[in-house]
Amino acid sequence: MASRAPARAVGCLVMAVVVLAALGVGAFLWRQQGDLVTPLLAQQRCVADAADATVTIDLEQAHFSSIIVGLSIKRGLAPRAASIAMATVYQETDIRNLDYGDRDSVGLFQQRPSQGWGTVEQLMDPYYATNKFYDELVKINNWETDDINDVAQKVQRSGYPEAYRDHETDARSLASVLTGESTAGFSCLDKTDAEGDAAGLARSLKRTFGSVAVRRNGTMITINPGSTRLGWAYAHHAVANSSYFGVTDVQISDQRWRTSTETLPEWSAATPASDTGSVEITVR
Repeated sequence: MASRAPARAVGCLVMAVVVLAALGVGAFLWRQQGDLVTPLLAQQRCVADAADATVTIDLEQAHFSSIIVGLSIKRGLAPRAASIAMATVYQETDIRNLDYGDRDSVGLFQQRPSQGWGTVEQLMDPYYATNKFYDELVKINNWETDDINDVAQKVQRSGYPEAYRDHETDARSLASVLTGESTAGFSCLDKTDAEGDAAGLARSLKRTFGSVAVRRNGTMITINPGSTRLGWAYAHHAVANSSYFGVTDVQISDQRWRTSTETLPEWSAATPASDTGSVEITVR
């Protein structure tokens, strides 16, 4: 009997480890499905560092965030508009372009066709949906200075009027890096090995930001931004969409981002770009 005790103890220990592991995986999957957890360190992800805050999102969220924030620049709005929009989509959909929602709500902002926002097809277009949000935002008195949560609520008229407040810090950080207010503050770990699409990236930049002076030469795009802030907005947009257009290298002034499939890349010092003041983007 004494000789069997160690074996039973080992067996119980193994069983306990298995159960704990299963519970851990189950809890993780449940949290993932509920959009309550950010990507793990080993996963593909994007990270924004700004205003003493770090925000982690996945590649799809980064793509939509780059559109939402970029359109605020195209419309000539202050970065605060992007912060309000990002706080809104965080609360409404966790930055997902959903084809379902409460009653007939759809899209990034959960806008309702029955309330005059547009057709389902239109609202599933992130460009259309975002522009409709901004159309309503600029009608709000003092939107530039009033509380972000309160302004978002006036646009959305949600049943949870204080919920946008929970997302203000993350929204500000993403708006800061993607508008170019914070430099060298956005990076993505992209393991997709997507095919290079310089033409597609050029179209994305123009559709998102409007008039962008883009020159294409094979796998390289060169942009003359006109200002440092715009340059960083374009550079961060390219990084945010690296998995969509196969971006491998982005350089602005003496800072370079280079893709990696192992660890989250960091912006690092580099020899200044050949065209001073330009943004140079290379795809596969």
